[in-house]
Amino acid sequence: QVQLVESGGGLVEPEGSLRLSCAASGSIFSFDVMGWYLQAPGKQRELVATITSTGSTNYADSVKDRFTISRDNAKNTVVLQMNSLKPEDTAVYYCYARVRLGPSSYSPEYDCWGQGTQVTVSS
Repeated sequence: QVQLVESGGGLVEPEGSLRLSCAASGSIFSFDVMGWYLQAPGKQRELVATITSTGSTNYADSVKDRFTISRDNAKNTVVLQMNSLKPEDTAVYYCYARVRLGPSSYSPEYDCWGQGTQVTVSS
């Protein structure tokens, strides 16, 4: 069973910074994609940033140039450095991992989610 353990959320003032971390574990062949999504009340979950096992990144336009995603493949961790935070960034942030069960690109894959961590940007 895959487990994603998140940390780093909390309350921060506008223009402040937070660092979200997520550690993935489980009997999985690989974590092909890891990243972060957010969900505001009454809204759909949406992309913040993702990173592949080879280092390719994808950012939402709203966070590009403010947030940076990174991962450590050996430790199966992903980090989101959040700078210049705005009140509009307030949401629950969910760690995400796309896991693959075998060595083939055609092996079964599953989307896994952390429990979510609250980020509140307010003065």
